[in-house]
Parts: sequence; C-alpha cells; structure tokens
Amino acid sequence: MRQKLIVVMALAVALAQPAAARAQKLVYVVRHAERADEPARNQQDPTLSAAGRARAARLEAILADAGVHGIYVTKYRRTQETARPLADKLKITPELMPDSVSALVADLKTRHARDVVVLVAHSTTIPGIIKGLGGPGVTLDESDYNSLFVVVPSTGVASRLRF
Repeated sequence: MRQKLIVVMALAVALAQPAAARAQKLVYVVRHAERADEPARNQQDPTLSAAGRARAARLEAILADAGVHGIYVTKYRRTQETARPLADKLKITPELMPDSVSALVADLKTRHARDVVVLVAHSTTIPGIIKGLGGPGVTLDESDYNSLFVVVPSTGVASRLRF
C-alpha cells in the first residue's frame, strides 16, 4: 500500500505542474541499495547485501506501474543490481550513465525527452545529478539508502520520498 502511495504522490507532483510541464519527463533518482561487506578484492565493486536485494525488490514494486521507459545505472554492480528487478519486470535494458552530469542531462533531453526515467547512482553523485536536472540542492550521507527523489526537470520541482 505504501509503495502505491509513493507512486501516486510522485504523479501528483508531476500533474500539479502547468500543462506544458506535464509534457516533459519525470525522473526518479535513487541511490544504489545496501552493499555487501566483501573481501578487500571487491571493495571497489561490491554486490548487494540481503538487505540491498530486498530494497531493490521494493523499488521494483514501487515503480513497476509508474510508466518507466528508461533506466540508467553506473558501471558498478551495486547500481546494476539495484535496477535489475525493475528492469527485468519492465523488460528494459539499463543504459550506462555518461561520466558527466552535463552529458547525462543532454542524453536524457535527446533520448528520453518525454519519458519517465529511473537513475540509479551514488551518494556522491546524486546531488549533482538533481542540480543538473534543475532541482534544488540536496544532501545524502553514506547511511541513506531509502531516499527516492522525484524530479520534474522542466520545472525544477523535486520531492524526496522515503521507501
């Protein structure tokens, strides 16, 4: 029930915008789910923990009916594994995020101008991504795995939901 409420709230944010803004995309930005503690050899690219896999499943349940047409991930397994349940459900192949925020924003404008898109990123890159989409300044710390940002790039309106 809470999952559907989050989607309804996000859509309400989008629909509250003027008609011209509603034609623009809606972008969900989320940090990868909890990572597993692994031996030193995988410190740079750990997989998800059991809690992380459960959170990825919750993300899929929340966004499965949100009209998502594109999913972007980074080169790291934890972002890819966070997106996997949603991507599998929607039969979408996740795209690799460009290295710069400006390239990502340009890619979204050209390839997904009117789409709902999910971006799975990192605590260090999410603030810049949201700002690049026209949203306000946000902060995330290393323990924040449950924030789901909803951004309407054409207006800069952004909401932070917890899941």
